[in-house]
Amino acid sequence: QVQLVESGGGLVQAGGSLRLSCAASGRTFGRSAMGWFRQAPGKEREFVAAVSWSGGNSYYSDSVKGRFTISRDYAKNTVYLQMNSLKPEDTAVYYCAARSRDIYSDYESKNLGAYEYWGQGTQVTVSS
Repeated sequence: QVQLVESGGGLVQAGGSLRLSCAASGRTFGRSAMGWFRQAPGKEREFVAAVSWSGGNSYYSDSVKGRFTISRDYAKNTVYLQMNSLKPEDTAVYYCAARSRDIYSDYESKNLGAYEYWGQGTQVTVSS
């Protein structure tokens, strides 16, 4: 079992920045690939970013590439999502997720069904 707790969401103006955190406990953090997904009202949950077991490979959706950065701190069992140049269309509930199988491709990183553990989500609202 892996427990995930997100934090860092809030209200920010367009062009601003936020950093989301996801604290993991339970299963060995270092053997879990980690991802961030988001869900806006009335829309399906979508992939945002992911990072491999080792942290050496990261993956991003086209909509956030160049603006968001995913990273992980093994000492703190935490994964981060640094979000810069935020846009109103980034408004959503952001979810942290973990998977025991490592990620080897863009296709795998986006596979929502392959993530076994999910956090409760944190709201991000970007005003125009």
